[in-house]
This record gives sequence, structure tokens and C-alpha cells, in this order.
Amino acid sequence: QVQLVESGGGLVQAGGSLRLSCAASGRTSSRSAMAWFRQAPGKEREFVAAATGWPSSTTYYADSVKGRFTISRDNAKNTVALQMNGLSPEDTAVYYCAGRSSVFAATTPHEYDYWGQGTQVTVSS
Repeated sequence: QVQLVESGGGLVQAGGSLRLSCAASGRTSSRSAMAWFRQAPGKEREFVAAATGWPSSTTYYADSVKGRFTISRDNAKNTVALQMNGLSPEDTAVYYCAGRSSVFAATTPHEYDYWGQGTQVTVSS
């Protein structure tokens, strides 16, 4: 069993930055691929970014966040971060950390095995 806890959400003005963090505990593994998803009101959960498991270090991004968001992981601390720059109101959503029992990253929610409770990000115009 793996538990994920997100933190770092909040309210920010357009153009600002936030850094989300996800702490993993339990039966964690640095070989697990990790990802961030988000869900806005009335919309489906969508892929944001993913990082493959150790020893690979490949990252993937949704087109909508490419060049603005950066995913990183600290395997020694069992954490995954999402640095978000150049935020716009369209980025407003609940952001979820997710992990899967595979070294390979995926971009659809059903391919992930465990989830955090989510953290709210609100960007004002």
C-alpha cells in the first residue's frame, strides 16, 4: 500500500508561480512512475506531467503546460514536485499526484494505481 499526500496549492495571480509537492509513504519504490493530473469543475481528469521510474529520468508533459511546468522527483526523499510558472486562469483545478507499479510513465488516469487526495490551485485573472 502506498499513500500520497499533496501540498503547495493555493491562490495565485495570473503570471505567478506555485510549487506542488507530493510525499509518498508506505510500500514506495523509486522504480514507480509518478505523474500529476488535474481536474477542473465539470471536466474530466486530465494528464499534466509524468516522470518515469529509476533508473530512467524521462519526463512527459501535456501540450498545454509544456515550457511552463516542470516535474521532478527526489527518490531519496520519496517526493515528486511540480513547479508551475506562468500560471493562467485556465490552470485552475484540483491537482492530483499519482503513481503506478511500473517504471514506464502513462498519460491516462486508469493506468495509475494509487492517488493522493488532491490540492486546489486557483489562478485569478
